[in-house]
Amino acid sequence: MDKTININLGGTLFQIDENAYGKLKEYLQSISNKFKNVAGGNETIEDIESRIAEIFLSQKGIAGIISSENVDDMIKLIGKPEDFDQSGNESGDHGTSFGNPGPRKKMFRNPENSIIGGVCGGIGAYLNSDPVWIRILFVIFTFTFGIGFFVYLALWITVPSALTDSQKREMYGGQHNWAMPQEWDQHPGNRLGHAINEIFGALGKVFYIIIRIILIIIGTGLVLAGFLALLSFIMVFVFKYPGSFSADVQGFNLAYLPDFLNYIVSPAAAPWIKALLIAVVTLPLLALIYGGIRLIFWFRARDGFVWLTGFIFWILCTAALSIVLFNEGVSYGKTERSVSTEYLKLPSDTLYIEAGRKLADIRTGNEINLPDKGGNGYNIFISKEKKEMYIKTHLDLSAIKDNSANIEITRHSAGRDRLTAIENAKRLIYNYRLSADTLYLDEFFCIPPAGKWSLDFVSLDVNIPEGTIVHIDEDIAETILRSRYNDELLSESKSNFWIMTEHGLSNQESKSKKGK
Repeated sequence: MDKTININLGGTLFQIDENAYGKLKEYLQSISNKFKNVAGGNETIEDIESRIAEIFLSQKGIAGIISSENVDDMIKLIGKPEDFDQSGNESGDHGTSFGNPGPRKKMFRNPENSIIGGVCGGIGAYLNSDPVWIRILFVIFTFTFGIGFFVYLALWITVPSALTDSQKREMYGGQHNWAMPQEWDQHPGNRLGHAINEIFGALGKVFYIIIRIILIIIGTGLVLAGFLALLSFIMVFVFKYPGSFSADVQGFNLAYLPDFLNYIVSPAAAPWIKALLIAVVTLPLLALIYGGIRLIFWFRARDGFVWLTGFIFWILCTAALSIVLFNEGVSYGKTERSVSTEYLKLPSDTLYIEAGRKLADIRTGNEINLPDKGGNGYNIFISKEKKEMYIKTHLDLSAIKDNSANIEITRHSAGRDRLTAIENAKRLIYNYRLSADTLYLDEFFCIPPAGKWSLDFVSLDVNIPEGTIVHIDEDIAETILRSRYNDELLSESKSNFWIMTEHGLSNQESKSKKGK
């Protein structure tokens, strides 16, 4: 067992181990060296020894023995001698308890004279007045549009609490001994102030409990919201599981965003965009969760540097992501189209329109559905195996007065400039064929392998001579035919036989047509 030494400190006997005694002796010697030549220095040294005794009594040590850890904690509370300010009192006009830190005060919250947060106690110490009157002023102004409440809340958040001895000395100023009762506390006739303080104390405890309950509720909400948002992001973006999280409102469905990203940006930019996007989204969510935990448990942490570092990192990631996206977005600056027309030789007055390659054959579940003005939707299907992208086409039927039936294919695309946009449009692959009196139309077009999506779109216009009988396959009617035909005409007929008139398709159920 380590050797113990009995010492008398501030009139109190203590047992202290040998190592702790060495630290304490060195500390007291440095205190003596600092104040022995200062006016009132002996009184200051006695005050410090009394304060040390109070701290040791509150610590109690291990089995009543003061340890090195107890001495270290005491030094942190009181401060090192070199931290004490001896400025400007060589004449010995006035002394203080811990040297002469000067008359300048600093604003702190006073935890030893606290009802809620110690704001009024700190203002009282700063102004050298009874905090009860300051509390009354805050109550009065609270009933004036809540000004007092918001001012108190702002001070509670921004003003630090005087926790160490050095902070308490700064709070009371150089001319006061913070360890002694203040003037207003010693006044024998100040019963009213003490009574009001008791009332404020009781109300403060109730108010504090209410505030804590509210903060716990808010903190719980922040933790749940942040956790669910983070979980959703991870499931969709990392594990590609959109089933529970993809939107499906008024025909809008966006799924497998990471896969789609590979087709809309350059290959070199895709991994950077993904990494930056993860940082930009997850950092605020983690901060939200951590902030909620702090509100729930109300703990103190020296995390200011971590908050600042995280915020700067998030700003940098956001700026980098914006620059990369802007550079990629330039490639969509111009939109152009390419139109090709091919005439159709119809062997009879009847034209059958049927599906060639069908959307049903390529549905992989990895798709993006967006609404469009025509009501048919803009559907993208991604084949991870073939590394290809398929997009649904739209079909219009129109009447012409001569007999030159034709199909007009309009390809739309975007690019950095007009010429690039036209070249991008021409590269889009769409297939159709005419066999006898049957026109086979693919329900989709595709982008060339290793190609990049550039707001691509293909529309079909089949121009049919007036008087031509038209039979429309159900697959075509349900997928690529403009919805106005389905809504206004096709729903009225079961045979899907129509006649082309100058006003468009007209129902021909009264006519009997042969099957194929």
